[in-house]
Amino acid sequence: MISAAGIALNAVLAVAKIAAGAVAGLVSVVADGLNNLSDCGSGVISFVSFRVAEKPADREHPYGHRRAEYVASMLIAFLVLMLAVELFRESLGRALGGASTAAAPWLYAVLGASVAIKAGMFVGYRVVAKKIDSDPLRAAALDSACDCLATAVVIVGAVLTRFTAFPADAVAGLLVALFIAWQGIAILREAGSKLLGRAPDPALVARVRAILLSGDGVLGIHDLKIYGYGKGAMFATAHAEMDAATPAALSHEVIDALERRVAAETGVTLTVHLDPVVLNDAEAAALEQRVRAAVEGLAEGMNIHDFRLVRGAVTKAVFEVGIPFDCPVQDAQLKNDIERAVKILSDCEPVVTVERE
Repeated sequence: MISAAGIALNAVLAVAKIAAGAVAGLVSVVADGLNNLSDCGSGVISFVSFRVAEKPADREHPYGHRRAEYVASMLIAFLVLMLAVELFRESLGRALGGASTAAAPWLYAVLGASVAIKAGMFVGYRVVAKKIDSDPLRAAALDSACDCLATAVVIVGAVLTRFTAFPADAVAGLLVALFIAWQGIAILREAGSKLLGRAPDPALVARVRAILLSGDGVLGIHDLKIYGYGKGAMFATAHAEMDAATPAALSHEVIDALERRVAAETGVTLTVHLDPVVLNDAEAAALEQRVRAAVEGLAEGMNIHDFRLVRGAVTKAVFEVGIPFDCPVQDAQLKNDIERAVKILSDCEPVVTVERE
């Protein structure tokens, strides 16, 4: 409902400003009207994308259609940038030509009404966005606030044009064009980041981790990865360390319960992998401590987990090393340094897996 109302109001403002700007001969007013027209088009595309995103999963799209919103946002961004370039070109020509047209008094009434309407839309979007927790409506609220500022710039330009010989209208048009371009770039960056796969909310990661660590018999958690296919379609995988002596059926029951709890409390569909830990292997525990002491400081934020000894003709020290994504040390270099340390400390053959976390 609020989206339809926003589309209608933006359409009315666009028609009024474009007509008024054409009659008055003010390029900044036409530019501001075209800005509202782009908002109207954006609203239509968003409205359609919402409908597509709500479609249930099917054979070809088993994770749903929620990323349709991101694709729509990128289409909107390209349209907005094309509009900005054309407006900038027109305004620059006016500015270089020194053209100046006085604004009629009635024009201020149109622009003032636009500021009032956009301010009302800002309040309406904010209230509904908070009520239903909608990111698109929060973005629409911010856009409405920015439109108020853009129209204020147009009003100032119209006033200066009326009382001075300075081509303030053309300069105001340039500013509005730059503002529209800034909006388009912001939309493009946001949508592109989400399509590429943005890092999850740290608060969500902390919440999922806390739930998993609260499970009976869970000794530790690592390799927690959360990814999404749009709002309401979040998935995750994690490794849970549990006592190897615990019966498999009991460990499975604990993990099943944790997966259900995470889904109920966070909306994330979680799959947990069980890592059995041999608690009474004194040799493995002692070697792990020595390895940790030897390699500590090789990379900031490094953590060693899932350490175990696999005994046979040749005893293998198998473990994983997690490092931050922004760690400057190359994975191969870090792996070689750790393997060398293990060989110095023992006769075990190191089997090391380095992962960015």
